[in-house]
Amino acid sequence: MSKETLQDLNTHTLIGHTAARGTAWHYRAEHQGDEPNHYPGPIPVADVARRLFAWQADSRPLAVERPADPATMTHLDASGLPARWVPVEGRQAIVRSDRTDGHVMGVFTDAYVPHQYREWLLTSVANLLDDTLSISSAGLLRDGAIAWVEVSVPESITTPEGVTFRPNLLATTTFDGSLATTYKRTVTDVVCDNTREAALGETGQQIKVRHSRHSSLKLASARQALAMVHTTAEDFAAEVAALCRIRVDHRTFARFLDAWAPTVDGTGDRLTGKALTLAVRKREAITQMHSHDSWVTPWAGTAHAVLQAVNTYEHHARPVRGTTRPERNMLRTVTGDFAATDHRAWHTLQQVLASA
Repeated sequence: MSKETLQDLNTHTLIGHTAARGTAWHYRAEHQGDEPNHYPGPIPVADVARRLFAWQADSRPLAVERPADPATMTHLDASGLPARWVPVEGRQAIVRSDRTDGHVMGVFTDAYVPHQYREWLLTSVANLLDDTLSISSAGLLRDGAIAWVEVSVPESITTPEGVTFRPNLLATTTFDGSLATTYKRTVTDVVCDNTREAALGETGQQIKVRHSRHSSLKLASARQALAMVHTTAEDFAAEVAALCRIRVDHRTFARFLDAWAPTVDGTGDRLTGKALTLAVRKREAITQMHSHDSWVTPWAGTAHAVLQAVNTYEHHARPVRGTTRPERNMLRTVTGDFAATDHRAWHTLQQVLASA
């Protein structure tokens, strides 16, 4: 996994609507050069194309090094012996058109067709934008192998329960094979900038298109994807209301922790060593957030508070290794890992409530 630096985050991501939402965690003016990456209002489509997607993914033949004799050699290998490059049939490497260092983003069969960022993340979405939607963020990760464009409503929404959120459409694709081109609806909690999918009990909230010769994003599918943004607000508000009606007392929360971060193994024996330490730290962090964190306590005693504590822990407290937290969080959003965690937490809480 790459390690995005502050320089990368301030030049390879664009953040919009900062006049209303503030700057991103990684904002550093000194790393941005002559052109800031933060926009007081919406991010212009032309800026995304120019600053992030001014290159395309090219296919290059793939070859492997084989021993050779002086008559067939093309070079000397690392040991100084004759060698030659032999093409690998049916395989290709995907590279950036603007790089001359041979950087390979992914290796695939000949059936793979790269979905160019401009066409799949920008043009198809930009053609359908209206006055109520605009680009709120866009970026590149892993040396350009992963990209996203987020479309959202300019103004945040507050539910009767006091939850302020912003519905989004997240369009993302990759050139490293980690994800099909995906259009999914998400919700950003404005207070703590956590992201999750809505709603917990629904399906069919995303559109996926495989990288193949016959793939295409039909206009109807694109319109359906954008319609997700408008329907998400109503669905998420209903989800919050339902979760706030479910009471979770201290005893039930303790039982949830036992199921979510157990300190015993499958046979009932207490964990030892590093496994026990990690479980205890996780439990302590979630408990602290559930009891004292301003992002959670307004809804204390409800299922919403439990899920909010878990989601906040995953975004802001879970240990990060081999990368930065902003990159890790963005990757978990685009790959659906945060959504999967939210669903597991809700399923676990449902089981605990049912067994009460």
